[in-house]
Amino acid sequence: MPITANDPNRTSWIQVAPDSDFPIQNIPFGVFLTRDDVITIGTRIGDTAIDLGALHQLGYFDGIPLTDDIFLQDSLNDFISDGKKTWRLVRNRIAELFDTENSRLRDNEKHRHVVLFTLDEIEMQLPVQIGDYTDFYSSKEHATNVGKMFRDPDHALLPNWLHLPVGYHGRSSSIVPSGIPVRRPLGQTLPPGADTPGFGPSERVDFELEMGFITTDANPLGEPIPVNEAEDYIFGMVLFNDWSARDIQKWEYVPLGPFLAKNFASSMSPWIVTMDALEPFRVASPEQDPQPLPYLRCEGHKSYDIHLEVSLTPENGQAQTISRSNFKYMYWTMAQQLAHHTINGCNVNSGDLMGSGTISGPTPDSYGSLLELSWGGKNPLKLNDGTERTFLRDGDTVTLTGYCRNENVRIGFGEVSNKLLPAIRK
Repeated sequence: MPITANDPNRTSWIQVAPDSDFPIQNIPFGVFLTRDDVITIGTRIGDTAIDLGALHQLGYFDGIPLTDDIFLQDSLNDFISDGKKTWRLVRNRIAELFDTENSRLRDNEKHRHVVLFTLDEIEMQLPVQIGDYTDFYSSKEHATNVGKMFRDPDHALLPNWLHLPVGYHGRSSSIVPSGIPVRRPLGQTLPPGADTPGFGPSERVDFELEMGFITTDANPLGEPIPVNEAEDYIFGMVLFNDWSARDIQKWEYVPLGPFLAKNFASSMSPWIVTMDALEPFRVASPEQDPQPLPYLRCEGHKSYDIHLEVSLTPENGQAQTISRSNFKYMYWTMAQQLAHHTINGCNVNSGDLMGSGTISGPTPDSYGSLLELSWGGKNPLKLNDGTERTFLRDGDTVTLTGYCRNENVRIGFGEVSNKLLPAIRK
């Protein structure tokens, strides 16, 4: 089935700014609360939100096999479960309805009033009910930087890293959407030179520039997903900030890995950009040496050229870009991550979230965390207001943005932006 929604020559009768993340070729999916306090599944073109529940009730999806309540829910899980054919049919129909040349909805003022919302009339929600969340560690540059800081610089990568996508099971209950503040965590740390741990607020709270992908129902328990079929089970991608408490992590992570240092909060952007929308931006991933084992060997271009930026806004200050990176630097692809995740028979469900791991590029200005940007606190980051950062201060707001661009179109993700609040002392 062709992806007609991606036609680069298509324009919309909804006004779209030239630098918008959300042209008619994007058509992301999200969940929002309307001006009438109704929760619905929707999409967005330019700065206009579109109520897909209302659109469906008015008959605009006739001919597509959808249940009556598919868009009248507080999560996208059931819609995602319907599979790629349904996602593509719906995106194609939305593109057709909002095409400049289509008068069916454009000239129906009564229907437009029910279906369309300005952004200040809605409140974005977490788009999926996340049953499970796995975070990977798939940037070679990031893993190398961390290894140089904390282990032998000549053997920065652990022996397994070049052979498999390292990951761990995270905590889904503490994932929040953009705009929700994050509280500085409490925990145990081992101060330099100390023999016994202390307890208190983390002094090394950090952001992690990541992207996440959302899966559909993929496999029965016990049946792996072949790597060259894995992309069929990926609905779309979001921006993702996996907040970290580096001092807590350093004390706790041996022998079983991150726990309190990671599970206090992660945040994701509210609009899920589909893999269909990202299709024009496929690129080759980095060469893998040594060659992976057969179950991880991919054919074709499996990565995406997604420009990423991180800005830091001090309390009562101005935003400042502190990192520019790109998703294409990731060593392990999403297809390889999903294939490895299921090779032991682990089942994956609709709405599951897979984090990429910190995305760092090859140059210092492309590092995806303050841990790297300040090199473990040794090289403080100087801000325009005269202050310095080794790690985040209370009141700092971290904002991640991302977009793809070619000669025809720009497809973006909006932003995920969250403020760090002081710890609640016990």
